[in-house]
Amino acid sequence: MEIIVPIKQVPDVALNIKVKDGAVVEEGLSYVISSWDETALEAALQITEDVGGEVTLLTIGPEKAAESLRKGLAMGAHKAIHVKYNEAKQTDSFAYAKILQKVLEGREYDLILTGKQAQDTDAGLTASMLAEFLGLPQVTNIIRFSDVSEQSITLYRKGDHATEVLEMELPGVVTVNDSLNEPRLASMRGIMMAKKKPLEEIELDAIGVSVEMSGAQGSMTEVLQYDKPESRKEGKSFEGDETETVKQAMELLVSEAKFLA
Repeated sequence: MEIIVPIKQVPDVALNIKVKDGAVVEEGLSYVISSWDETALEAALQITEDVGGEVTLLTIGPEKAAESLRKGLAMGAHKAIHVKYNEAKQTDSFAYAKILQKVLEGREYDLILTGKQAQDTDAGLTASMLAEFLGLPQVTNIIRFSDVSEQSITLYRKGDHATEVLEMELPGVVTVNDSLNEPRLASMRGIMMAKKKPLEEIELDAIGVSVEMSGAQGSMTEVLQYDKPESRKEGKSFEGDETETVKQAMELLVSEAKFLA
């Protein structure tokens, strides 16, 4: 089975991200693979280990994005594709999906497997748009999979009220919930082997992406500015007999928090 795993290099949200004058401060930022995409990569590796095949990573980004591809290769992916692109800040889900469409047209694959959203924008739109552009079936937010074959896959999707079970014919597009698995760590052997694995580099014009299709010109939305969220107010604690403390807490929930108003 041939699986394409689109990944996105994003700022490490575990670190303190600073905002100044409506923009994210680049100095001191560390970049990683979006956590949902790591989960998708782990799922792809498990599938190929079970039924055979290869996993191909795909990213769109600047030169430094190759670091994330190498990490994915060290985890076990077989090869990678790097679309050189320096306008990530001005690009929305629609433009990314259009570029991915251009990359994948004419290529052979059975499954496109990626995270349900990116941890920098949290939009969760790119994969669904890509499925539409490619004319493929899609299932989003899966928490389990089974019965994988070259013709179909059974998917367990986290729905609004219960787990939904669907069988999807392949090829298709699937996005994963981060609860699906725990991504493996790259071994020292994997890190050394990653240096020898094929990494294809592609320029936008080579796949027919015009200037009008990239950056702000190719996007349907625009980010005007970033604002730092307000700090949470310090909480209050109550000591003493529970008959009194519960009463005090309820009074504050009504009068101050307006939670029960």
